[in-house]
Amino acid sequence: MSAALTLATTEHFDRLMPLVTSFHAEEGITLSDEDRLNAVQPLLDGSPHGAAYLIGPPRAPIGYIVVSFGWSIEFAGMDGFVDELYVRPGVRGRGIASEVLIALPRALAGVGLKALHLEVNTSNKPAQRLYRRAGFSLRDGYHLMTRTF
Repeated sequence: MSAALTLATTEHFDRLMPLVTSFHAEEGITLSDEDRLNAVQPLLDGSPHGAAYLIGPPRAPIGYIVVSFGWSIEFAGMDGFVDELYVRPGVRGRGIASEVLIALPRALAGVGLKALHLEVNTSNKPAQRLYRRAGFSLRDGYHLMTRTF
């Protein structure tokens, strides 16, 4: 199974949205269909704030990853945050997510990305192992804090 990445555009909408909906159902993310559409569509339209990539063949993707972009003085330039990573349950455990998490930062470094961040549930030990294998580590003394409004 290939973890080839394709930058998702408006032509991929019908293949991406069912994957996003499946991921949200699996993770208990409750968004209305309208909010989900409003969150994804700008990425497909080329927003500079983030990008969605299909994993696998674009005609029949097996997953997706979304990265949002920011700017960091500490990391001396553009940084990214893995917002969502999803691989269909039937093809998990084959190294696809690891391949994606290793390949994507290399590709984005070529356009100036200096650091890539993600968050993981403290109880999700398999995901923590996956992220460590892909080169991610906890930052001593730091916790992600969020304020919503």
